[in-house]
Amino acid sequence: MVLKTSSIHFKGLYEGQSYSLDSYSNEYRNLMVLLKDKICPDDFGQCGGQGRCGTCLVKVLGLKADPFEVYRNEKSTIAKMGIVDPEIRLSCQILVNEDLKNVTVELIDNI
Repeated sequence: MVLKTSSIHFKGLYEGQSYSLDSYSNEYRNLMVLLKDKICPDDFGQCGGQGRCGTCLVKVLGLKADPFEVYRNEKSTIAKMGIVDPEIRLSCQILVNEDLKNVTVELIDNI
């Protein structure tokens, strides 16, 4: 028996281009893996999703989840970078689920 899940559609922005992205809950381990697969940015997610390197930074507009609900490694990595904007997150710490429906995710190269 195959369970059908609803599609999660959102927009990605990278290097001046807009991407229409579709997934479903738990299709990818996290948002970083999805973005690496569908957009293929260079040097993105160098620590492999540990929340330590800061190379998978994204600005998420319209996220339904509490933007202040971040994990320990993410908090310290973002603090070390001097980032105070709660919409800027490490994509490796964001799960692919219904919270991403209709959001805009902008990949950030340099802070």
